[in-house]
Amino acid sequence: MAMIEVSHLQKNFKKTTKAPGLIGAFQSLIHPQYQTFEAVKDLSFEVPQGEILGFIGANGAGKSTTIKMLTGILAPTSGFCRINGKIPQEDRKNYVKDIGVVFGQRTQLWWDLPLQETYSVLKEIYDVPEKEFHKRMDFLNEILDLNEFITSPVRTLSLGQRMRADIAASLLHNPKVLFLDEPTIGLDVSVKDNIRKAIAQINHEEKTTIVLTTHDLDDIELLCNRIFMIDRGSEVFDGTIKELKGQFGRIREVEFELVDSNDGAKLDYSTLPVPVEIRQTGNTVVAKFDDSLVSVPNILKLTLAQVEVKDISVKDADIEEIVRQIFRKEAQEHEQLS
Repeated sequence: MAMIEVSHLQKNFKKTTKAPGLIGAFQSLIHPQYQTFEAVKDLSFEVPQGEILGFIGANGAGKSTTIKMLTGILAPTSGFCRINGKIPQEDRKNYVKDIGVVFGQRTQLWWDLPLQETYSVLKEIYDVPEKEFHKRMDFLNEILDLNEFITSPVRTLSLGQRMRADIAASLLHNPKVLFLDEPTIGLDVSVKDNIRKAIAQINHEEKTTIVLTTHDLDDIELLCNRIFMIDRGSEVFDGTIKELKGQFGRIREVEFELVDSNDGAKLDYSTLPVPVEIRQTGNTVVAKFDDSLVSVPNILKLTLAQVEVKDISVKDADIEEIVRQIFRKEAQEHEQLS
């Protein structure tokens, strides 16, 4: 059985509509008119134990609504979700012992308490045995390096320290599933790297199933093998990063280091069947193109015939560019249907 099972999950919200002006407000008060908004539309997927799933989508795509249903905060309009054999909305008290949740913009820590005391309070809330608590804290201290600020009040912690502290709080009771919503938002590069390493270690050593929601696509590439992407509440893609790049990753970049930076003005790709986007910084020129329509050798041959080059490198499309293409395509199709 999958650790997370989602079947035909649907969430509708009813909102009041009214005509403009005072008359519209009065009519809305006496005879309100309602419009149904489908935030999540018929989602179905499974997550096996120990997988890190990258759950992504644009703002307003329905990610947060889905996560709130998976964590039991919202009840679905139809369909169901089952996590570790439990329906979140049916037995929340027992269910929350199986999950940990981290929201990047909100903290579950007590603002004025020293961090150590906060963990002691959470120990009582989750009914963690004393021996298990100390063993758990040793493990969390090791992977998240909490000792340097564990006696400090939460309000004095930096954003990076607070995020590490929040992740530790969500793992204190050794949950089977961890929901991470933007865990690296606003952090500097070194702190992001440390948190990513901690998440990967937790997943590897404890086989914790992780659902990662993020706008930082470096998080996805470094941590997730599988992506589930939604837009306007519906599934857009479900598969591995390799499959995503195979299906959508046809944009390639060839980077040339010119002998003479003035040669950049000589480059002309107008004879090719597709447009080639060129950008130049100093002696470095990057040519971006669709390699399903024109090959890399053709780009190289044409370039070397026009300019003298010191160095060449070829890059696959990164995941950020691919996701941007997918959402651009979805938006265009939606406008055409409208």
